[in-house]
Amino acid sequence: MTDDARVHPDPHPASFRDPAGFVYVANGVVYRQVNRRYQPQYDRLMASGLYEALVTRGWMVPHEEVSVDATAGADVYRILKPAPVPYIAYPYEWAFSQLKDATLLTLDIQSLSLTLGMTLKDASAYNVQFIGSRPVFIDTLSFETYEDGAPWVAYRQFCQHFLAPLALMARVDVRLGRLLRDFLDGIPLDLASTLLPATTWLRFGLLVHLHAHARSQKRHERDGRTTSAIATPTLPKARQVALIESLRRVVAALALPRMTTEWGDYYDETNYSAEAMAAKETLVRRLVDTFATPGETIHDLGANTGRFSRLLAGPGRYVVSHDVDALAVERHYVHNRSSNVEGVLPLLLDLTNPSPSVGWALVERASVIDRMSRGTVVALALIHHLAITNNVPLARVAAFFAAVANTLVIEFVPKEDSQVRRLLATREDVFPGYTQAAFEAAFGAHFEILTKDEVPDTVRTLYAMRRRVAGGR
Repeated sequence: MTDDARVHPDPHPASFRDPAGFVYVANGVVYRQVNRRYQPQYDRLMASGLYEALVTRGWMVPHEEVSVDATAGADVYRILKPAPVPYIAYPYEWAFSQLKDATLLTLDIQSLSLTLGMTLKDASAYNVQFIGSRPVFIDTLSFETYEDGAPWVAYRQFCQHFLAPLALMARVDVRLGRLLRDFLDGIPLDLASTLLPATTWLRFGLLVHLHAHARSQKRHERDGRTTSAIATPTLPKARQVALIESLRRVVAALALPRMTTEWGDYYDETNYSAEAMAAKETLVRRLVDTFATPGETIHDLGANTGRFSRLLAGPGRYVVSHDVDALAVERHYVHNRSSNVEGVLPLLLDLTNPSPSVGWALVERASVIDRMSRGTVVALALIHHLAITNNVPLARVAAFFAAVANTLVIEFVPKEDSQVRRLLATREDVFPGYTQAAFEAAFGAHFEILTKDEVPDTVRTLYAMRRRVAGGR
């Protein structure tokens, strides 16, 4: 790392709220600055055995300490170089079970911290990321020394970031997890309490941690607006341990109801014969192996339950697997978790309304387009959903892919295909321009078509394309 990168780093747009330090990027490498005011807490974290225990369990990303330049400001205590996370995703892009696993990890970390004399000072869902199917804690500066009798200061944030969205997804509708995109500091408890059905008042854990908690917030919302002293609450350690265990039981009991969605069982109802599917798998893998850059992250758009994402993953290759269907992403993640798949990250993504840039100054949380690597994108059985289901002209679809991909492996699905006929069965066919020739013309304006292969025993065609360099062919 250069001296300039150490002396005057610019904090990452998502890392400016904690006075203990911040994350920054220098020469493409992520670093974390530990400010001197956090020195006692950082030293305690490292000396208590908590850091080592968390890393050994795989619960937190490890880091190495790098040298601090002699000309660095007096506020700099340590510079850390955390192990890289392949792709940063946000809670509103997670499946239900991903959010649940992140919740249980946070409780596990708080429980272990208490045994070693520390506590989490915040419980933000953004402190957790996923490496494949494994949740991992990334915020080294979230710990502070536990003081006997002190309440868990992160309890409210935990309920807003984790418990409220999980309860809404499980007890109302799985799609309510997307409220986290609007409420970046978690779903307000009064809103969650209002939206939850009356039967949840009969569930002791939800009654205590959501409904009663929301009413308590309402009662105390004017605290601090008068000159009257506010009593500091106390919570003996044994009761805080009991609180964590109570939250764990509530979370563990939450589950999605049996549900079906339009494409959640796509591969169970596919129009492929076994021979055609095997041929397509071989072809897709050959195209990606031939044209993708070794070691790059691949984005699989419209991945459904991840059959091809898992096929493409392997040593040195990470696949971020996107789909709009909540049930499909849920099934994908649960399968990967049970099979210990580490090289694939399933995420929710509606391409017609993708995750935008949000937060402070519209840069705190980056859009999904900004987070894509401009490498290889795979789009199988997707084009007809964009062009026909969502009425997006082929020219606009092609322009979008040109903005996110240098290399593109894409499948064209013509009107003769049974899945397209299914889409058109209940609507007028107002898509005379949806033809293979028009597809090639639209994409040819942005990409060089490298290969064109018919998928055996189907009417579909697979293309490999490379984005044209500006000003050239």
